[in-house]
Amino acid sequence: MLKRITIHLARTKAFPNGSFDHGYTFVAPLDSQGHIDADAWHDNREACTVTRFWGGEEEDLGHLVRRPGGSWAFHYDVAGDEDDEAGYRFGAHVFREREYVSLKDQDGDLQPFIVASVEDA
Repeated sequence: MLKRITIHLARTKAFPNGSFDHGYTFVAPLDSQGHIDADAWHDNREACTVTRFWGGEEEDLGHLVRRPGGSWAFHYDVAGDEDDEAGYRFGAHVFREREYVSLKDQDGDLQPFIVASVEDA
């Protein structure tokens, strides 16, 4: 049930062709439709890690967390200097290859990402 999901930056003004060098790899339990399974996450929280890779910067390490109210975020509690980054409607998104998802950066701006891979963790 745990999946390793890699998302890459999709097209933006700064990166009109997207970027394979900017993104995240995280572990999350997905249900049969490809949505994050909150109950399974609760039972596997410690395994739900995230690695942020951003160009030539040092990787940031943390966890996928569920916030009050049910929203999802990446919390860099293991190693990293980034603030939490919130998944925009992650609970409603389907995590399948070529699907688009969005994250709010530290400034509150939405950044588009494309799901590059979903593999067994």
